[in-house]
Amino acid sequence: MRHEARMHAESGEWRRRFAEEARSERPGLALLCLLIGAEADPGLDEAGIDAAEIELDRLAGLLPFRPGGPRAWAVAMAELLGEQCGFEGTPGDYQRLESSLLHEVLRRRRGLPILLSVVWMEVARRAGAPVYGVALPGHFVVGFGPRDDQVLADPFDGGRLLTGQDAELLVAGTAGTGVQPSMLTPADPLNIVQRILNNIRAWAAARPERSEVALWALDLSLLLPAHPARLRYERAQLLVQRGDFLGGAAALEEYAEVVTAVEPTTADRVRQQARAARAMLN
Repeated sequence: MRHEARMHAESGEWRRRFAEEARSERPGLALLCLLIGAEADPGLDEAGIDAAEIELDRLAGLLPFRPGGPRAWAVAMAELLGEQCGFEGTPGDYQRLESSLLHEVLRRRRGLPILLSVVWMEVARRAGAPVYGVALPGHFVVGFGPRDDQVLADPFDGGRLLTGQDAELLVAGTAGTGVQPSMLTPADPLNIVQRILNNIRAWAAARPERSEVALWALDLSLLLPAHPARLRYERAQLLVQRGDFLGGAAALEEYAEVVTAVEPTTADRVRQQARAARAMLN
């Protein structure tokens, strides 16, 4: 019981820091990702978070001093992280929770496209590169330079530089459309964090026995300054599925209050679900 109480207290502290960082003027992407990792991995402590930040600093120090324009930066990053350090992804990485946790991606040098892109962005940013994330439909890459001189690289593919045709093929394969200018704009750090948490929830949804992962991912999503109201409904449903009928019913009623002014029919249906959840206590 004492061990569980300590873990609960640590989780509360990580969540407090996560909420504080997410609401800061310039949210730190690496720190937010590492705090997600601390929620997932009880073995990740303050020293582990510091070690991950130090590793990002170390990698940045291995880059040549200001190699040139956007293409030169992208080539230098691909040579360092892709060729020398072996950061890349494989289809099997989609089946591992560790592929969504920054400290594990730094250790294993494997991960989902978005986490490998976070490594690239954080290393390149520390070295002074004009870098940002690009959230293509179904695939995350990194961009260097302004729109009229933009260079895209795919960290999941070891940092392969993408031609315009490559980007068209990526988008066509997932969205069935061509590349739109809006798809190539820099991704907001908090949107990146939300997308990472969505990936974690999708991983857990395919594994009902890991519903606790879906729950903490939802809890963290709700700490972000802007989030879909429907996440509250999903959390309430998850509580009921996990057998917390009282907590789930209360959460359903809270959601019904939020939507009653704009969707009264939905609110009535959710209240019925709350009553059904309470009935399961009998």
